[in-house]
Amino acid sequence: MKKKLAARVSGRVQGVGYRYFARETAAMLGLNGFARNLPGGDVEVEAEGERESLERLLEALRKGPPASRVSGVEAEWSEPEGGNAAGAGFRILF
Repeated sequence: MKKKLAARVSGRVQGVGYRYFARETAAMLGLNGFARNLPGGDVEVEAEGERESLERLLEALRKGPPASRVSGVEAEWSEPEGGNAAGAGFRILF
């Protein structure tokens, strides 16, 4: 069943390759969406795809790449919109 995941990741997640880690993980899982830095130091991740794949992405987001230190992940689930998170692949927004 297709779903949408919106996650806000806090901790040391900017300047450590976190968005690229999210993109690589999402791409391997066949998900569409994006990752971007937020002004307060958090990273926002939106993805759409199969619920099982999204759960695997969420698990990876809680760990992050080796240089990161994730202190929290807020996740919201919803029905897929085919909007911001949909499209060809997973991208990094600047």
